[in-house]
Amino acid sequence: MNRAVKILIAGVAINLCMGVLYAWSVFSKALVSEMGWSNADAGLPYTVAIVVFAASLLVSGILQDRMGPRRMVILGSTMVGLGLIASSFATSVVALVLTFGVLVGSGIGFAYACLTPAAMKWFHSSKKGLVSGLIAGGFGMAPLYLAPTTTALISEFGINNAFLALGVGVLLLALPLSFTIVNPPAGYTPATPKGFVANNKGSDAVDFSWREMIKTKQFYMLWAMFALASSAGLMLIGNIVSIAAVQGGIANAAFLVGALAIFNTFGRIGMGMLSDKIGRIQTLLVVFLLQGLNMVLFPMYTTELGFMLGAALAGVGYGALLSVFPTITADYYGLKNYGTNFGVLYTAWGISGFMGPVLANLVVDATGSYAIAYTASAVGLGIAAVLALMIKPVNAQAEGETGKVATA
Repeated sequence: MNRAVKILIAGVAINLCMGVLYAWSVFSKALVSEMGWSNADAGLPYTVAIVVFAASLLVSGILQDRMGPRRMVILGSTMVGLGLIASSFATSVVALVLTFGVLVGSGIGFAYACLTPAAMKWFHSSKKGLVSGLIAGGFGMAPLYLAPTTTALISEFGINNAFLALGVGVLLLALPLSFTIVNPPAGYTPATPKGFVANNKGSDAVDFSWREMIKTKQFYMLWAMFALASSAGLMLIGNIVSIAAVQGGIANAAFLVGALAIFNTFGRIGMGMLSDKIGRIQTLLVVFLLQGLNMVLFPMYTTELGFMLGAALAGVGYGALLSVFPTITADYYGLKNYGTNFGVLYTAWGISGFMGPVLANLVVDATGSYAIAYTASAVGLGIAAVLALMIKPVNAQAEGETGKVATA
């Protein structure tokens, strides 16, 4: 097994641990039922963790470009492990916001930001989508084992010991693997696969700094597409159980959470591979149109089978974004400053975390239905599709020492 493959496997395994964020629904339920917390209080550590995750990903992206990925992944894994252990001693909302929301959320962002760019640099550009999809898939796959494991730990040992066990697990598994995450040596060139045909223009892009990147119109088009599409996905992911109850009268729709996790993972890996074959923008266009159709159909879903179809399409579409947008960033703006550049683009995801879910909650509280939220999301996806049809690869070239940028 060569070193590139070892680093890829380590990245997937670390993300399987970082996906502890997805276990929060289990903790939240236990905090309400066993500890007597309100739903609002039980959800606050998770909300803070999401915001801190997005912010720390940007910080980590900047630091890894200067310091290398190993230190940041080690720091992130340590913070997640210690944050979970500290959460086992938390007895108040404020304490859990600090231990889980801030410490664990920061750690996840620090580690997650470094795994994809480090692995990408070890593989040929024709494998970027596959590499990005596999590593992102590790994060998306985490609920498949974390939800039942956390449920069993809470049932057998209580919520405090569940936090403790998960924290120790992260330190024993993710931390040692973190020492393997390094960039390739200077001058390293991955072998070109036999029969390679470039489908993604810009895959040999000039390396942009983030300041140069934000001077290109493509950055703002990508940012808008990412925000609009992920907003629609997060709206469904965050409310699928409630939607099934309101719209279909299904009292126990927890199975939809598992379905979303499975198809989310498939979308990250499968669509990442597809983007290597047909191109990034072409793949995104397929995703936007598929998701837009799903939003149009969603008001018609009233049965378990219908909601399963909706969850499957939503999972695949949302998962695709988390593998294709990172590779587009590398294709258009190069790998040298990828950590910083994707961190800046990732702010679109942070904004979308408020756009979709908040819109859905406001709409259902005011009207008793999610219909307006579906329509708004469909319109947003339509705009994203139009932008995908309009965008062209960055045509960049360094001019002298100033590195002036021209865009297509």
